[in-house]
Amino acid sequence: MAERILMNEFKALLKEKWVNVQLHNDDIFKWDVALIVINPDSLYYGGYFKASMSFPSNYPYAPPKFRFLRPLHHPNIYSDGKLCISILHPPGEDEMSGELASERWSPAQRVESVLISILSLLDDAEPSSPANVDAAVLLRRNPERYRQLVKEDVERSKADIPTGFEMPTHDTPIHEPVEKEDHDFWADSDADSDVFGGSDSDDELQSSNSEMEVDGDDSDDDIIE
Repeated sequence: MAERILMNEFKALLKEKWVNVQLHNDDIFKWDVALIVINPDSLYYGGYFKASMSFPSNYPYAPPKFRFLRPLHHPNIYSDGKLCISILHPPGEDEMSGELASERWSPAQRVESVLISILSLLDDAEPSSPANVDAAVLLRRNPERYRQLVKEDVERSKADIPTGFEMPTHDTPIHEPVEKEDHDFWADSDADSDVFGGSDSDDELQSSNSEMEVDGDDSDDDIIE
């Protein structure tokens, strides 16, 4: 079940312009992700932030793991690129942290909701529960210097943009991706591809309709007479 759910989510995210996703070594449980900030009001606008995601075998009953490959100077991001964010914590309330079950992972969550939450966290940092104390202190005491470091992170991230990749912006139209057939995860039945029986059935239906029209004309003549 996990494979099918993840493949559906993967294909859905291929249509989004704010994220670039690929399977790592064709493994549906390991993704290469890049978050692309297309909100022009964001300090991180124009950034291409590469990350890795891995999923447990019992997904979606347990949360995925997420890690930025190029660490960011942010109060809620550890030096190794991992995040301190409620949505990635296991289901249920945590009395120690005070997190409510509604704030943490649940089987109703999806990869998209995780990535959107991470994008929101970038600009809406929570310095009261920091993973990076220095960044949290800097944000409070010297926000101008903090913004300068964010701009430097954005510029460094652009080095990870793949060659030939066209970076989207807030006004870039969405283009539907051309999906390749994947026999490993989908095996559509040949019978399902032609529900109504194909061209032979169409010919018989047209022939039947023609006969009905002829009969209808005869009936009309009889009524006029």
